[in-house]
Amino acid sequence: MSVRLEVVDIPVPEGTNVIIGKTHFIKTVEDLYEAMVTSHPNIRFGLCMCEASGKRLVRHDGNDEELRKLAIEACLKIGAGHVFVIYMRGGWPINVLNDLKHVQEVVSLEVATANPVKVIVADLGEQRALLGVADGFKPLGVETEEDIRERKEFLRKIGYKR
Repeated sequence: MSVRLEVVDIPVPEGTNVIIGKTHFIKTVEDLYEAMVTSHPNIRFGLCMCEASGKRLVRHDGNDEELRKLAIEACLKIGAGHVFVIYMRGGWPINVLNDLKHVQEVVSLEVATANPVKVIVADLGEQRALLGVADGFKPLGVETEEDIRERKEFLRKIGYKR
């Protein structure tokens, strides 16, 4: 058996966040939808999952058609069974991650970001596996006192610290 590694670019449009994870059951689509709509009133999202058996379809839902289409395109590019993708606007991943972690079918969360994303996939012929995710870029240095001040100010500006 041969394995071919592939790096898949996942677009993250300005003002959008993406969450990618692994799951295990067709019920996931409805349960992720419920977790998203009950977590934060302003979040717009599209989600999908790659079904791993049976019809092996990309199952999808959401309350924003553009974001649903982005999620479908990302799932088709990744093409690994039981992977799910959520694109969201109007909130931050921090608003939904705990709710997503508590969805019974969710096995793991791989990334939640607004940064550029690359997914590392192993292609085994009939099967594909999500091996990992590259989120953003390499560090350029260590924060200075000024950087610390800016970080703290930013968190207070957006209301996450008092």
